[in-house]
Amino acid sequence: MRKTFLLAASLAFAGAFAANAQGTSTRQPQAQPPAPAQGAAPATPDAAPQVRRFNVVDVSELPQETQKQVEQVVAQGNDDTLKQLRSTIDATPEAKAALDAKGATSAQVVATAMSQDGTLTLITKKKS
Repeated sequence: MRKTFLLAASLAFAGAFAANAQGTSTRQPQAQPPAPAQGAAPATPDAAPQVRRFNVVDVSELPQETQKQVEQVVAQGNDDTLKQLRSTIDATPEAKAALDAKGATSAQVVATAMSQDGTLTLITKKKS
């Protein structure tokens, strides 16, 4: 499965997840997705997936080639985008809890990766 490393686009995913999560304190898992209304257009394969879960991984745990890709994305990013991403993470309880479980903070997040199954991976980098 191909993952795309993003900063700004994942920020939109995380923001959308945070907006959806604000209205509910607990989420009940759905047995199956709701059926589309008759006559509705099918979802396109290029449609952005909805954030369903968070995963946290340190860049040092990634394969060497993937580490290089992350470093390229980080080099192309800017401080404002990264600051906004980290603010969104702090405002998203599920993302914050995932980081806490790994002993990490939003300040260590350097990039994100969104998979088609709805997993938003928060890629961290420990201070060296």
